[in-house]
Amino acid sequence: MQKEVKSNAPEAPVLSVKDVSYYYGEKQALDDVSFEVLPGRVTALLGPNGAGKTTLFSLITRLFDAPIGRIEICGMSPAEVGSRALGPLGVVFQQPTLDLDLTVKQNLRYFAALRGIPRKEADERMARALDALDMRERIGERVRALNGGHRRRVEIARGILHSPSLMLLDEPTIGLDNPTRMAIVDHIHRLAEDANIGVLWATHLFDEIEPDDDLVVLDKGRIVARGRAKDVVKETGAKDLGDAFRQLTTDPEEGIAA
Repeated sequence: MQKEVKSNAPEAPVLSVKDVSYYYGEKQALDDVSFEVLPGRVTALLGPNGAGKTTLFSLITRLFDAPIGRIEICGMSPAEVGSRALGPLGVVFQQPTLDLDLTVKQNLRYFAALRGIPRKEADERMARALDALDMRERIGERVRALNGGHRRRVEIARGILHSPSLMLLDEPTIGLDNPTRMAIVDHIHRLAEDANIGVLWATHLFDEIEPDDDLVVLDKGRIVARGRAKDVVKETGAKDLGDAFRQLTTDPEEGIAA
């Protein structure tokens, strides 16, 4: 019997951004941005306000078209195949998008129906997602009655309901208290590893980034550093990530060391 040989080849990226630039009129928001997100890894997109993080998310989700450069999700270009390329994508936007007058279950069932997930399977996935986020007991509550942290957890549950290969989170912890923030950070890291999901997490909070996370530092639309977070700190000769950020960016006061 022939022995199976396990390949050591690296896994293909779930997100590839190559040579992407974008303008609002004459103002350049992104300047030749290139990076990859790998399955099972959290990639932190760190930058001050106005660095271009939200613009980049808008291009990846195709809210905007990217006329310069190329974006691929699991090898598919949204510019070429349209919405089919967005199928492997889960998103938690900076602004809440839940229907406040529906219950948690109704919100998740509605999303599952849009994704074509059968009701029985949707309920099973919903239960697993909410269990993982300690939200199962709130499934019948209206979203309006939930606090900010619980609403975010519902949005994360919705984002993983269709078993995505790539998760985008655009500063999802804004306005939350520290214990809630860090609980969500821990959950996303476990989710990436356990479900082999690639995560792109936009933030300006240093304590949301772990030393082994992949890191892209964006400043005024340009990538000024890229690599493992601990390696970026080492290469800049900084004492910690906050110090490295201050050295790399032109508006260091925008970063918050919580």
